[in-house]
Amino acid sequence: MKRIVFTGGGSAGHVTPNIALFPRLRNMGYDIHYIGSYDGIEKKLIEDYRIPYYGISTGKLRRYFDIKNFSDPFRVIKGFTEARKILKTLKPDIVFSKGGFVSVPVVRAAAMLKIPCIIHESDMTPGLANSMCIPVAKKVCCNFPETLQNLPAEKALLTGSPIRNELTKGNKDKGLELCGFDTAKPVIMVIGGSLGAAGVNKLVREALPSLLEDFQIVHICGKEKIDNLLLKTKGYKQFEFVKEELKDLFAMADIVISRAGANAICELLALRKPNLLIPLPAHASRGDQILNAKSFEAQGFSMVADEDYLTAVTLTEKVHELFFTRQSYIDAMQNSKIKDCTETITTLIENTVNAKNE
Repeated sequence: MKRIVFTGGGSAGHVTPNIALFPRLRNMGYDIHYIGSYDGIEKKLIEDYRIPYYGISTGKLRRYFDIKNFSDPFRVIKGFTEARKILKTLKPDIVFSKGGFVSVPVVRAAAMLKIPCIIHESDMTPGLANSMCIPVAKKVCCNFPETLQNLPAEKALLTGSPIRNELTKGNKDKGLELCGFDTAKPVIMVIGGSLGAAGVNKLVREALPSLLEDFQIVHICGKEKIDNLLLKTKGYKQFEFVKEELKDLFAMADIVISRAGANAICELLALRKPNLLIPLPAHASRGDQILNAKSFEAQGFSMVADEDYLTAVTLTEKVHELFFTRQSYIDAMQNSKIKDCTETITTLIENTVNAKNE
C-alpha cells in the first residue's frame, strides 16, 4: 500500500485543503498519516477523519523582533528531530504540505530522507514558511496565475485549492427551510471566515433595512458575534458558524459577500457563486487578501470593495450591481483554467510516487 504523510497547520486554512484530498486518496489506495503541532487547530480538525496523528514541537519564524525569536528556533530544531524520527518509522512514499510553521521541520526532514515533497501555496505571494520549503520541494501548487512568477518555473503548477466534495452536493430547499426563507426574494450569503469579520458584520447590519427590501440574508458572523437585537428580523438569519449545513446554504445563495481568504474564494470559484469580496485591510494583515481579491477581480470572477471606503449606502449599491450582472461572473468562472483541483493534485501525487518507485 502506498503511504502519504500530510502536514500543515496553525489555521484552518492550512488544514481544510488537505482534508479535501483524503477521500480520493483513500479510494486510490493510500495509507494516510498526519504530522502537526502538539495541540494546534489541525489536531482538532483531523480527529474526525480517523487518521493517525503525530504531534511535533513547532515555533513561529518571524521577520520582525519578538522576544520569542530567541527560543522558537530551538523548538523548530526539536520539531525537525521529531519529524525525522516519525518519517523514518513511517517510510512514506510522499509528503504533502499545506504550509504553516509546523510544516517547515516536516518538509526539511523529508528532504533529508529523500522523500519527495509537494507543497501548496494558497496566497498570491509565498509566506515565510513555504518560502523555506520551496527549495527542497518537487512541485509547488498554487491558486493564482500571478503566483507562477514568484516560483521556480520547473516546480510551479496552477492547480487551485481543493475543496471538500460535499460542498458541491448542497440542497437549496434544505437551505431555505433551515433559514426560514421562501422563494419570493433572492438570497445573499455573508461569510467572513472561521472567526467572522467584525468590519463586514457591521457594514451588513447597517445596510440591513435597505438590503432586506429586495433580498433575504443568511449571515455566518463568527463565534460570539450574533446580534441578539436582530434575532427576530424577518428575512435575516444569523449563525455563529456552520458545518454540515454549509453545503445547503451555498446551494441556496444567489450571491455571496465574503472576505478574500484564499480557501474561501477558491470555494466560491468551484461553486460558481457570484461574489463581492471585501478583503481584510492592509493595516490589519500582510495584505495577502487584497492581492487575492485583485487577482479574482482581474480574472472576472469577483467584484471587489475596499472596507475602509464602504458605507451602508455604497454596499447596497454594489450588492444590487452584483446581482444584476451575476451571469457575467458565472460565465467567467465557468471558463476558468482551474477545473477539478482535487483530481489535478491527486494525479500529481500519484505521478510523483510512481516516478520515485520506478
